[in-house]
Amino acid sequence: QVQLVESGGGLVQTGGSLRLSCAASGRTFSDYVMAWFRQTPGKEREFVSAISGSGRRTNSPDSVKGRFTISRDNAKNTVYLQMSTLKPEDTAVYYCAAYRDSANLYVSQWRYTYWGQGTQVTVSS
Repeated sequence: QVQLVESGGGLVQTGGSLRLSCAASGRTFSDYVMAWFRQTPGKEREFVSAISGSGRRTNSPDSVKGRFTISRDNAKNTVYLQMSTLKPEDTAVYYCAAYRDSANLYVSQWRYTYWGQGTQVTVSS
């Protein structure tokens, strides 16, 4: 069982930056692919970024590439999402997710087993 707790959300102006953190419980954090998704009301969860267990490989869609960076610290059981040049369309609840595999960086939410409670990010125009 893995428990995930996100933090770092908040209100920021267009062009600003935020860093989200997700702390995971458990002893084998490096065995898990970690990912970030986001969701706005009435829409499905959207893939934002994923990172392999070792941290050497990442995956992200074009909508955030070059603006968002995912990273992890396996010694601290924590994954991060550094977000910069934020836009109003980045406004959403951001969720941390995990599944037990060290390599495959799936973009589908249905592949992920564990989820955090979410943290709100609001970008004002």
